[in-house]
Amino acid sequence: MRLTDALARRPVVLDGGLANQLEAAGHDLSDALWSARLLADEPAAIEAAHRAYYEAGAEVAITASYQATYEGFARHGIDAGRTGELLRLSVELARRAGAGLGREVWVAASAGPYGAMLADGSEYRGRYGLSVDALERFHRPRLETLAEAGPDVLALETVPDADEARALLRAVRGLGVPAWLSYSVTGTRTRAGQPLEEAFALAADADEVIAVGVNCCAPGDADAAVALAARVTGKPVVVYPNSGETWDARARAWRGPARFAAGRAAGWRSAGARLIGGCCRVGPASIAEVAAELADLAPDCRPGPETRR
Repeated sequence: MRLTDALARRPVVLDGGLANQLEAAGHDLSDALWSARLLADEPAAIEAAHRAYYEAGAEVAITASYQATYEGFARHGIDAGRTGELLRLSVELARRAGAGLGREVWVAASAGPYGAMLADGSEYRGRYGLSVDALERFHRPRLETLAEAGPDVLALETVPDADEARALLRAVRGLGVPAWLSYSVTGTRTRAGQPLEEAFALAADADEVIAVGVNCCAPGDADAAVALAARVTGKPVVVYPNSGETWDARARAWRGPARFAAGRAAGWRSAGARLIGGCCRVGPASIAEVAAELADLAPDCRPGPETRR
């Protein structure tokens, strides 16, 4: 079954934070490539992390390609040919992790923002000083390679800036793979400060985009954004916020309480969300709770023992 067909029937459960699952397994992700480094160094660890989320009830695995770019790998001495192999491997690992589960699962190929490649925090600010054309030229080669690997959907995620969204929407045209567009937000604005209503509207008429929403934000910010995305675009909404903790860059530590709660999934679903999961610091236990919450809301739509085709 295609993911779009599943979304027409019921909400679908996304995975949680890949990095925190890898760190919990003992892997050091302090490198500028973040989890993408393990594509080259320890791919089995990535497959195991995906498998943990699938086993917790996730139906969509988001690949380890968020910070994997031709430019970023080149800075680490990895040539374009090898980078292409690693990008395709990210999709293959997520596919392999879902094999043999006896139920339908899908793979979302992650394409993070330009700022993720810079690894300087600008992914949470946007406003890189680049034109839309330049950003499109940056994103298109990676998206082409990921599309060639045959994911079910391209995850254009953690987008901080409406200008970058414009570039991404142009970059996915003609690739033959559907996409979701997910902004990183603060309140009712993108991280770059644009009104979310205007940012969401960019995708309303994009045929390639099957869902619009938010990720990598506070759970409270996701509440209002879901209803707004549904109203503005008329499309299914994707939502996967962080735990709600705050990263202290100076101390290199997380601060504050976790605010992610599976009980929010009911409200998101009622407001139009059809792809629901978690991002940073949301682990398999929380995703299991989300899966249970959604199953309780619609017991007749629980995933059955289907095989992916």
